[in-house]
Amino acid sequence: MSSAWRTAEDVRAGARSAVSVVREALDRAGAARDLNALVAVLEARALDRAAAVDAAVARGLDPGPLAGVPVVVKDNLCMEGVPATAGSKALEAFVPPYTATAVARLEAAGAVVIAKSNLDEFGMGSTNENSAFGPVLNPWDRERVPGGSSGGSAAAVAAGVVALALGTDTGGSVRLPASFCGLLGVKPTYGRVSRHGLIAYASSLDQVGVLTRSSRDAALALSVMAGVDPCDGTSLDADAGALEALAAAGRPESVAGLRVAVVRELSAEGNDPGVLRGIDATLGALRGLGAEVREVSVPSVRHAVAAYYLVATAEASSNLARYDGMIYSSRDGEDALGQEAVMRRSRGRSLGREARRRVLMGSFALSAGYYDAYYGKALKVRRLIAEDLASAFGDADVLLTPTAPTPAYRLGEKQGDPLAMYVGDVCTCLANLAGIPAVSVPAGRTEAGLPTGVQLLAPALEEARLLRLAAALEGAAGEAFAPTAPGF
Repeated sequence: MSSAWRTAEDVRAGARSAVSVVREALDRAGAARDLNALVAVLEARALDRAAAVDAAVARGLDPGPLAGVPVVVKDNLCMEGVPATAGSKALEAFVPPYTATAVARLEAAGAVVIAKSNLDEFGMGSTNENSAFGPVLNPWDRERVPGGSSGGSAAAVAAGVVALALGTDTGGSVRLPASFCGLLGVKPTYGRVSRHGLIAYASSLDQVGVLTRSSRDAALALSVMAGVDPCDGTSLDADAGALEALAAAGRPESVAGLRVAVVRELSAEGNDPGVLRGIDATLGALRGLGAEVREVSVPSVRHAVAAYYLVATAEASSNLARYDGMIYSSRDGEDALGQEAVMRRSRGRSLGREARRRVLMGSFALSAGYYDAYYGKALKVRRLIAEDLASAFGDADVLLTPTAPTPAYRLGEKQGDPLAMYVGDVCTCLANLAGIPAVSVPAGRTEAGLPTGVQLLAPALEEARLLRLAAALEGAAGEAFAPTAPGF
């Protein structure tokens, strides 16, 4: 399977037809069906769009920088006329009348969406086991999780179905699956990519992200999706020229002199030995590339998980209140039972256990008498974390942490202990709380052959800096950077 940028070049030049490229991707999707990564395959729609790309090429027109590239889209991103469930029974009958801006911009650039991917319900989970469609399996080891909540998108890329997939990231939901599946995963600056058409979990934290094997593919996708959107008041009118240049580059730029600082509090105790070896190997590669490696302290990171789960669940409680069986979501019970009874039954039936847990946590944090003690205090800690990270960037161009403390968990391993699962977000939730960009890059494999990842963070709107560093590591590692999972 070719990279996205190479496929697009071939299709634009007429060396390959978009229809043949898409048919091959659909065949690969069928071969990987046992992973449960995809909740809907859009064969007829995809082939029609691929034919339109080929027709444009035949007329001498440029169909766009992603011409004919097959893409998988997480099922909490809306597409007009295509069901969007967000992994929940609450939306089992929802067919959006509009398309998410991020998806629309990819399609306008010539990309072809071939499928919607499985996810933790409403993005609430780190394992992709909390889905109405059942768990996704990790292509590297089918007895393990792919990470969540964008596990379906990650599994599709790791299994070689597509070179490019969209996920969403609220506290690590792109980067954690990237680490568990041996991929590159990007969480952009908050506002860099429009959230219009994203079914909300926690609106001040959610961001559309990218899963791929190649920094160049990631830069290409981000450069296409980025930009202000009148449908999203939080979107940023920020220049994407550096991303466009990176997408056009044929080789990685030098990172000599770039200051990379390891976050002391997150990079030693509590991490799996295989994760620590991955960090050491990455730091050795960076030194070999001429980067300056140092250490920095970010004391407030010890409060990050608590602050994140208070903010996220409070916003989830507000966002999911609409799914009550009255106007939105599926209804359970007759009207004669009364509104309260119908709402109780409908929410109890349509929301899964983890979604109910997070809604209840958030409702408690927002309730009278507890708002200031919990939600209000979490907002203050969030600001402190953002200030500590900004201070750290005074001594470094990029911060480095593990992406996750361990490799992929076994299926069911964390289901009985949600707190243990939440702690797995200790590194990734920092970027969401501060609104800054972060990238997970492959960092080798454990003795058992499981992938691990290293996270890179930069100041707001410096995605190109992160991807330039990722490209340098990619160049140093060659084909070992993000291999296809065994058996695919």
